Formats: sequence, structure tokens, C-alpha cells
Amino acid sequence: MPMFDFRCRKCGHQFEELVGRQEIPSCPTCQDKNVEKLVSAPAGHVAGGGRSLPVMGACSPPPGQHTCGTGCRHA
Repeated sequence: MPMFDFRCRKCGHQFEELVGRQEIPSCPTCQDKNVEKLVSAPAGHVAGGGRSLPVMGACSPPPGQHTCGTGCRHA
């Protein structure tokens, strides 16, 4: 099952949930089922090299000042 990001329309809580494509989760805070599926960026992974790369240029600090927290590496 895929992981999706949701936001509760009743209380505003954002959460992740493993759900089937047609399944509608309940908000873990207020238990309401009136939730919206959020658009999220796909996770990036480079096979074989063991090196993570930033996704869509979101992280580009100067060398030695890595602060994005995503695990990307800068040359």
C-alpha cells in the first residue's frame, strides 16, 4: 500500500497514512473522515551508488553548510 499525506478539514491536523487507493482514513486527532489528500513530492533514491541527491534542486547550500536535513550530499 502506498503512503499518502492528508489534512483534516475539521481540525487542520496533517498526517501520513498507508492506505489503499480508494480507502479514506480517519484523522488520528479528531477521528473525522473529512480529510483531503495532499500533493507531495516523490522520494528520491539513487540505486547502487549509496549517495543521496537533492530532489528538484530544493537544497543547494554552499559546501560545508549542509542544513536541509534530507540527507543529501553536496560536492
